[in-house]
Amino acid sequence: MLNFDILTTDPTSHARRGTLTLNHGPVQTPIFMPVGTYGTVKGVMPRSLEEMGAQIILGNTFHLWMRPGLDVMASFGGLHQFEKWNKPILTDSGGFQVWSLGAMRKISEEGVKFASPVNGDKLFLTPEVSMQIQTILNSDIVMQFDECTPYDTNGHITTEAEARTSMELSLRWAARCKTEFARLENPNALFGIVQGGMFENLREESLAALVEMDFPGYAIGGVSVGEPKEQMLHIMGHTPHKLPAHKPRYLMGVGTPEDLVQGVADGVDMFDCVMPTRNARNGTMFTRFGDLKMRNARHKMDPQPVDPSCTCHACAGTSGVSWNDGGREGFSRAYLHHLDRCGEMLGPMLCTIHNLHYYLNLMREIREALDAGRFAEFRQQFKSDRARGV
Repeated sequence: MLNFDILTTDPTSHARRGTLTLNHGPVQTPIFMPVGTYGTVKGVMPRSLEEMGAQIILGNTFHLWMRPGLDVMASFGGLHQFEKWNKPILTDSGGFQVWSLGAMRKISEEGVKFASPVNGDKLFLTPEVSMQIQTILNSDIVMQFDECTPYDTNGHITTEAEARTSMELSLRWAARCKTEFARLENPNALFGIVQGGMFENLREESLAALVEMDFPGYAIGGVSVGEPKEQMLHIMGHTPHKLPAHKPRYLMGVGTPEDLVQGVADGVDMFDCVMPTRNARNGTMFTRFGDLKMRNARHKMDPQPVDPSCTCHACAGTSGVSWNDGGREGFSRAYLHHLDRCGEMLGPMLCTIHNLHYYLNLMREIREALDAGRFAEFRQQFKSDRARGV
């Protein structure tokens, strides 16, 4: 099941505000989706995810197929019961992970042969198998199996002819996914994925063919795969708003806070990225006033929280009152710096809570600005705040 209602649009951009209703509940858009590769968002308790306002999270088809395996998933009736998350889940198709195997995989018309990175078993992932795995996972949004068109392969920039071959293969796989999804009588929603590399004409061909197949929603794939930032932004500006207005649009694997705000302006409704969690584990924090590196020695004695304006548990403690509003229950930069230096696991846990809260709160502020008809003003203030520096 999928229903998508557009509540308002922004007259100064392609931004829109909506409600996406799925089998496990509603999702207010635009939304950021935390990535939970192995059935967990690394370092964060499910309760913390709910407290910080997560509405939908991701699972990874490829990795869950490897471990714990489909027999375990089936015994629990899917991923929701297994990881005790009762809100919506989106699963990717495995295409990106197969692409990342590089020379370890062999792509054919039928599918992809590769050796399991876990135990070396010879495996064969096809559009049909991807649909079967995702049906067992019972994810609310299922992604078509596609070939992620590379930007650069060992120093060779993908040509238009190579990108066309890849894009057309993904279209044939999309049709097979749709057929198998229907055969399995999966009650959830299947999204098609627009490919075409950095070539506008290929993107438009892919988009037109997928729209003709009439998927419940659409994603823009094949970005943030090593291309220069300006080319990624170009595709972001070119493709999303050309997708059907009455269906949700998902930009896969992007990106920085600036990318999210620009993506919303370009007409995107849904985002995911490992950046907030991965950067947190490396001590890089996102704040309203720019990025902050916890490993810098200047934080050794600093009593302030990561972001004095933030109400997350790391910055404001159990009170939820920010430092700027008089709260003093949060953890100091000095303490987080100490945890990082000592390799204590609480450090990346608190940093992850903050980064995810920042991303989810940013999207909440975007939704509020759209509701109030102030998105243009919000974008200006956001840019000014981030440029100020911590």
